[in-house]
Formats: sequence, structure tokens, C-alpha cells
Amino acid sequence: MQKKVYWIEGDGIGAEVWKAARPVIDAAVAKEYGVEHSLVWEELLAGEKAQRETGSPLPELTLEKLRTAELAMKGPLGTPVGSGMRSLNVALRQTLDLYACIRPIQYFEGLETPVKHPEKINMVIFRENTEDVYAGIEYAAQTPEAQKIISMLRDSFGVNLSDAAAIGIKPMTEHGSKRLVRRALRFAIAQKFPSLTLVHKGNIMKYTEGAFRQWGYDVAQQEFSDLTCTEKDMLPGRLVVKDRIADAMFQEALLHPASYHVIATPNLNGDYLSDALAAQVGGLGLAPGVNMSDELAFFEATHGTAPTIAGQDKANPGSLILCGALMLDHLGWHPAAERIRKAMQKAIADKSVTVDLAGQMAGARTVGCTAFGDIIGAAL
Repeated sequence: MQKKVYWIEGDGIGAEVWKAARPVIDAAVAKEYGVEHSLVWEELLAGEKAQRETGSPLPELTLEKLRTAELAMKGPLGTPVGSGMRSLNVALRQTLDLYACIRPIQYFEGLETPVKHPEKINMVIFRENTEDVYAGIEYAAQTPEAQKIISMLRDSFGVNLSDAAAIGIKPMTEHGSKRLVRRALRFAIAQKFPSLTLVHKGNIMKYTEGAFRQWGYDVAQQEFSDLTCTEKDMLPGRLVVKDRIADAMFQEALLHPASYHVIATPNLNGDYLSDALAAQVGGLGLAPGVNMSDELAFFEATHGTAPTIAGQDKANPGSLILCGALMLDHLGWHPAAERIRKAMQKAIADKSVTVDLAGQMAGARTVGCTAFGDIIGAAL
């Protein structure tokens, strides 16, 4: 069986992490399956490389191929802060309807982290990926667009807003919320997790995040009533669906991580929470993720472009390597995925790691990006 994987190099450290990661992914498949299974890689252009070669940061040919794809993977893509083009990551998610951002949080033994018991963290975050503030509907202060919206809110609804305000709009729909929670519920039930938690700020934003909470409970009750229950009516053998306010959930993740398993949440909450949980188990350098539509699984390194170390062979390729394991699991090639995770565990246990991890481990030996990939590959 051959599977085509479209890949995007990414900006900054993208080229380095790809050079280290891809051989590990291919070797894991080859060692497990010989010639029976293989991945066929085809590069697509996006970001700075695409701008140089085509004049566009997101060429139409890239989108055309991804619209009919089953698998894709990418390195980090840069996004200017405060000005310039909008995020390419957000553009890809919205154009391809990659509505579910899924981030498993796993601890590797031997890493020294900011918390006492990182081994208690075993969570998978399902973050809505196309709505909320990431819809990108905003207008700069004192522009005609902002002034028009301010006038409408003031005149039609009596809202007291300064003329100097910048404006952002936070759309959330029943359809978008329910399909995200539905996917999370199916996953939690299939993987036999004990609970799913809806994380929201519905105490303040009652008609957006509060609605997300209610729609989440509705889909559980209407479509999974024989398999789920709530905290109020605990039933043995059923998935417990519960909810937590976002700020309280950050405390819970620190104090009682073992009580939480699958998280379903709107976009911005999930962005914060997934990075915070990754920090609790060692950082974004070892955090894989996937953005999914109903047709395409688009795996991505969850860290940034790290321009200050680009080209210096210092980057951690772990996120991209673990994305490969996540992709192999998605294909049902679980033994090859497990080879990668065990090899990563062995490399960490041997304390030969990149600088970001070495700084958290007493007695560690710092190695470069390429060498770390080679060490993991040798441990397969």
C-alpha cells in the first residue's frame, strides 16, 4: 500500500526540521512493513519559499492539490504580528474547512518539566478551527469600516463604544460547534476515554461560548445518549460529558490533570490551553498536531518558525517527527507509529537532545537538529 503525502517545508527552521524528520518517518514504515507499505511525498509550496518561486505566499496550485488530498504535512509558516498578510495557517484551515485541530499531549519519561507530575497528563484537545476570533473579521481603529460598525451598534442597539475602538467579531455557529464536539465524542468513545470536557467562557460570553457549551451537551444527548452521561447522572461504563470555564480549566490542568482526558473547546481557548499543556510536558518541540476536515488530515509542527535560530542546526525536529507518528496512527499503521514514539523515548532517556530539551534536563548532552534526528532514527 502506497499513500501520497503532500508536504510543505515551511519558513524559518522548516527546512532543517524536515531534513531531520522525514527520514525517521520513512525508516519507521520500512522497518515495520518492508515494501508492503510506503509513503510517497510530493512537495507543495507555501510561505516564503512560495513567494520567492511563484510571487504568491499561497499559490492556487497548492490549494488545488490539497482540495482533493487525503494526507498532508507541513512545517511552521510565519505570520507577521500587527501588520502585513493574514496568517497562512488560518487561510489554509478556512479554505480547506479544516475544522478540527487535534492536539494529543503526551509526556516522555526523563524530561524535567515545570510541574511535579507531568506523567499524569494524558489529554487530547479538540479545538474548533474555523470560527471564533480566528475567523479574522476585524477592522483597525478609526477606519471607515470600524466607524460604520460602531455607528450601527450605537444607533441601533444603544451600545456605548468609543469612536476610537478597533473592532473584532467573534462568530460561532451551532453547525461548527456541533461537528467539532461530535468528532471529539466519537474519538473519546472509540478510544475508551473516561471523560470529555467542554471548555468555554460561557459565564461572560453567553451567546457564543455559552452556546458552544449547550450545543456540546445537545449533541451528546441527541446522538450519543446510550453511550454518554453527565456528571449529575453518572452511569457506569459511559463517557462522562462535563464542562469547565476556561480560566478554571487552566487551574484544573495544573492541580488535577488526571481528571481530564478529551477536551472540546472553541478556537482561542484551545490555542491557549494546548500550548500551556505542552509546556507542562516539555514544550512545543515535542507537540504534534493535526488539522482535519471530513476528507483531509493536515499534520503540522505546532511550534513557530524560530527565526533567531534558523540555519544554525539547533531546532528540535521532535514535533514534526511525532506528527509522522500521528499520521501513521491515522492510517492504521500503529506498529510503525509506536516505533517512532519508543525511539523518541529512548533518545530522551539517553539524554542526547536538542538545546531546548537539554536546558530542562540535568546532565543532558546537547546535539544539533540533524544529529537528534539521526539518534531517533538509530533507535527505531
